[in-house]
Amino acid sequence: MVLLRPLVLLVLVVSDLHCLPWFINVSESQGPGTVLQFFSLNCSSYMPTLKLLHVQPPTTFFNPPSLTRRQGIYVGKVTLSSSARLDALAVNHYELQLQYTCGNYVMEGLLSVDVQRDAGHIQCAGRFASPAGEIIQVPETVTPGARLYTLLLPGLELKGAQMSITSAQDPPYFPGPFTINRQGWLQAPLQGLKGQAQKAFRLQILVTSGRNQSCSGILMVKVLPVPSSRVSFLTQEQNITIPEDVVPGSKVVQVQARGFDLRYEIVSPTPSPLFSIGRADGIIRTTAPLELAPAAGAAVTALQVKAFERLRPWAGVEMDLTVTVRPVNRWLPRCLPALLITQIPETAPVGTVLSTFTCTDPDSPGSALDYQLRFHSPPGSASFCLNDWVLEVNDTLDCDTPGACFQHTASILVLDGGQPLMTTEVPILVMVTPVNEFSPACAPRTFRVREDAGLRTVLGSVVGTDMDYPRNSIEYYTSGGSGTFAVDRRSGEVHLLGPLDYEQQRLYRLTVLVTDHSQDQDPTCCSGSCTITIEVEDVNDHAPECEPPFQELAIYSSLGRSMEVTKVSCRVPQEPQRLAFSYSIVGGNSQNRFSLQGAVLVHSDLTLGPSWPEQPHTYELLIRVADAGPSIPHLSTTATVIVHLVPWRASTVATRTHRTTVPSVITPLLVTDTEAFWQPEPWFVVVLTVTSVLLLLALGWLLSRLLQGLAQVLPAPSKPAQALLLNSIQETEGSIEGFMEALRTETPQAPSSVMNLHFDGRAQDSRTGRDYLFNTHTGARRWL
Repeated sequence: MVLLRPLVLLVLVVSDLHCLPWFINVSESQGPGTVLQFFSLNCSSYMPTLKLLHVQPPTTFFNPPSLTRRQGIYVGKVTLSSSARLDALAVNHYELQLQYTCGNYVMEGLLSVDVQRDAGHIQCAGRFASPAGEIIQVPETVTPGARLYTLLLPGLELKGAQMSITSAQDPPYFPGPFTINRQGWLQAPLQGLKGQAQKAFRLQILVTSGRNQSCSGILMVKVLPVPSSRVSFLTQEQNITIPEDVVPGSKVVQVQARGFDLRYEIVSPTPSPLFSIGRADGIIRTTAPLELAPAAGAAVTALQVKAFERLRPWAGVEMDLTVTVRPVNRWLPRCLPALLITQIPETAPVGTVLSTFTCTDPDSPGSALDYQLRFHSPPGSASFCLNDWVLEVNDTLDCDTPGACFQHTASILVLDGGQPLMTTEVPILVMVTPVNEFSPACAPRTFRVREDAGLRTVLGSVVGTDMDYPRNSIEYYTSGGSGTFAVDRRSGEVHLLGPLDYEQQRLYRLTVLVTDHSQDQDPTCCSGSCTITIEVEDVNDHAPECEPPFQELAIYSSLGRSMEVTKVSCRVPQEPQRLAFSYSIVGGNSQNRFSLQGAVLVHSDLTLGPSWPEQPHTYELLIRVADAGPSIPHLSTTATVIVHLVPWRASTVATRTHRTTVPSVITPLLVTDTEAFWQPEPWFVVVLTVTSVLLLLALGWLLSRLLQGLAQVLPAPSKPAQALLLNSIQETEGSIEGFMEALRTETPQAPSSVMNLHFDGRAQDSRTGRDYLFNTHTGARRWL
């Protein structure tokens, strides 16, 4: 047994009232006489008393407190009484109200006792543990070896308790020994109890556990004579069917028997967990919920009901009653998962499992359920199917066409087969995510551009394609190459960023990369490329150059003959392949004596006339050389040829041409006049115009403010002068004479001679701008 711990002694004095109440713990294994609490009481002048006023809940387990004096101090204690049977499962808390009296001083305190559970303690309680014992009545016709009684002690089934009969069972009083097993089943002797009517057999039962714990009790078995035939049931056997949803306490059936002052009881099964019978009226009622799911054994219950006379319990009869519980469909099917939200890629193959649903019917576990798949959006979709309770992909998912990549909403309707029909709907949301299936691509292209094209010129567009939805959402980049060209990242337009020179490079190859843009979960996984070719078109941007650019020749001409003077040799050094030129004389060819045959300068003297020169003559010819190819514009240069013509004489033996090239003496001067001009952007012109207008308005406003301030600073004229000045300002028509006439009308008292007046002020007429003198008293004026 668990020993009680030493308790703390509390000294109870007037100044220590705050120490109440007290709390103690006691094991349920403690028996009678156990000291629960000691009290040290200080009362030197009087005889103190300590009383137990009451116990809650009421019980006789506690003795009245006792007081003893030790060395001038009174010690009180509270103990368990002889009837104490502490059981933590029955009552685990007691409250004892104590009263302490010392003279006129009275104080009450509360002692709380908590009963602790003792796993190794065996408790024999009830009438079984009382001196009279538990009384059992059995008929003498009981079957030999039959179970007569079941001894139930709380918690013993978990402690492995052993039960045995320790009292003597000697014949001839005992027909044979009674037996009891570990389950507490008391069985009749194998010889039976026939002829043992009116006998009472006293059996001492010892209950022990493996921890040397034990308790004992008494069972009294009284044998009843054979029942009288005066008691009989109206029907010997009855079958009743009830629904499982009846509440506890509901009436099942009422059994009736013939006899006088009858009582009824259920003799099998004992105890009956589901049904009870009215002892006087025979009405059988339910005592617990008849749930077939958690308790499958409740479906059919065989009851054995006994009817007997109240004063003669042995005079009774029995009948068999079978109660069948009919299942009622009350609960909806339960499914896991109860809600499905998932996403799958559009490349998921047919047959991919999205989820497996596990549904059960609480009313009938293990019964078959019906599953139905219903689509909500898009309606009538065949993308998914339901095989039994498995949701699978049924068709190819495609997000590469407009409106094809959906959020599929559906539900699974689960139906049980009960009555009434119960259904459960499982919502489903399946999001199909796009997958970057296709690589973007672009077709090779060839662009042509003039070599004089300006910066930011658009050469053309690279057209890329992407089969992933949304279509053609791609970006363009250039890979390698020079910085002369650039591709717009979004539109694919090819822009010129640098100058071109046909003579230095005629062909460019540019690699363009195309990548996915803003439609795939992984936009960097796929890309494509293509090569574009840019051909530079030649533009005539170099004028021909002649070698030499200046020639001086002397020729002797003969009458009636044409002769070659020189050949103009020109070329374009930057474009040596250009050989087609046109030649023309644009100056110095007086009398048209010279002509050109291609690049050859020819002198012609075919006729005689008064113009025939008798003396040597010098011609300064200007020959324009222009390119004659298809390229535009046509550029030209001018070569200078000075020809000294010596006329023919009779003494001349032969005609000869003297050609002299004097590049060292006379150096041709090539003057290039470059006119630079500035062409602003349109937006700059607009901004400049708006800024200028605002500046002019600000200057005008500032000038008006200055004039107003100046007018306020100047001395103000008198009232007549102000009136006269106001009239002169408002006057918009008339001459100076009219104005003077108005002046004479307004000032009739003025002297006849204005010149003799005294003028003490000077002002300027705002209309005419003329200056005048005025008199502040009379208002007279004199124009200057």
